[in-house]
Amino acid sequence: MPLDSLDAISPLDGRYASQADALRPYFSEAALIGYRVRVEIEWLIALAAEPGLAGIGPFSGAGTRFLRELAAGFSAADAQRVKAIEAQTNHDVKAIEYWLKDRARDQAEVAAASEFIHFACTSEDINNLSYALAVCECRSAVLLPRLEEIVARLRELAHRHADLAMLARTHGQAATPTTLGKEMANFVERLSRAREGIAGVMLTGKANGAVGNYNAHLVAYPDFDWEGFGRRFVESLGLAFNAYTTQIEPHDTLVQLLDALARANGVLLDLDRDLWGYVSLGYLRQKAKEGEVGSSTMPHKVNPIDFENSEGNLGVANALLRHLAEKLPVSRWQRDLSDSTVLRNLGAALGHSYVAWGATLKGLAKVDADPVRIAADLDANWEVLAEAVQTVMRRHGLPDPYEQLKALTRGRRIDAQAMRAFIAGLALPEAEKRRLIELTPAAYIGMAALLARRV
Repeated sequence: MPLDSLDAISPLDGRYASQADALRPYFSEAALIGYRVRVEIEWLIALAAEPGLAGIGPFSGAGTRFLRELAAGFSAADAQRVKAIEAQTNHDVKAIEYWLKDRARDQAEVAAASEFIHFACTSEDINNLSYALAVCECRSAVLLPRLEEIVARLRELAHRHADLAMLARTHGQAATPTTLGKEMANFVERLSRAREGIAGVMLTGKANGAVGNYNAHLVAYPDFDWEGFGRRFVESLGLAFNAYTTQIEPHDTLVQLLDALARANGVLLDLDRDLWGYVSLGYLRQKAKEGEVGSSTMPHKVNPIDFENSEGNLGVANALLRHLAEKLPVSRWQRDLSDSTVLRNLGAALGHSYVAWGATLKGLAKVDADPVRIAADLDANWEVLAEAVQTVMRRHGLPDPYEQLKALTRGRRIDAQAMRAFIAGLALPEAEKRRLIELTPAAYIGMAALLARRV
């Protein structure tokens, strides 16, 4: 019977099922079986196309089309049939070989070459390429576009609020002003770099047999260049060829990608917490949605739940990503099964990341700046101009500028009148004194607006 989402153990198949749907064509059990079928078929087609491998092919156009249509049309019913065979064989990849041989009976020339299905392969020749294809295709079709959506939204906020002066807070305390746009621009830059890190990892693959030495290949066809063929085959799938492996591809490049995803998640976690804080300060206001409630007892509440949801999912995602990254490169001797077990959680790690990214996007769509609240906070903290005043005093050689401003402002709220009175008593050139007297916290933003517009 189909699983009801209310019966799901994982929230990715329950509460967040609709939010994680985009990953199912890549990381569901049926998807993995489909990728294995595709790799097995491409291996057979590649073998048949080699004139140096007598007895296999070549296939006619009809034979090749038949095979590729099997892969392209692989259905839920086909996946169920493979699972039924696996129940007998207790081996998931061998079940695919038997399923393909059974389907090959429908096409004479493929049926004649059916013993070359899975020829000289170990299961990991199929698995490593299947997982690599799933990750690469999901990355380009699903993950990167969502990350780019977040960057685009932040860039729009950076440009719109480039000039909106805002009190900065270092150590949680009032600090030199910035602009809201500049703070969003910081994340545009960080996430853009993170995106390039994710996109730039070239995954590797192998097709070299039981322990990586082409043993069976060379016994069957001693004079054939199996390494060159393996390289061409792996590269034809859009992957980089790894010539040095045990039974398994060691996952080092996959770990690079997982680390890159975890770093992107770290930046997004920082963003979520900053946005949550700006909502708490009133710098950002949230749009209330008709019919929603923020608390079961406090009717006034509009909570920043999207950023909180994202934060929680990012934590789960990074726990999985970090474990995968630590575990996958470690395998006893020429292999053990532990990497296979752990790899089955790849979709969960990416799924929690994807759900988190969606929650951040949802939260960003519901917030906008409150310029009145932001301006009021700036105007209540004239002591932040102490940095500017003491720096100009330094330039003109006045004695103990830092110490004088410390005595005036440290741990105290200073209003405009007190700050201007202090400046008026300084032995500065009149033009400099006038410039400082006219300076306000809202005007003391340095290059913030320019930097915000530049992203």
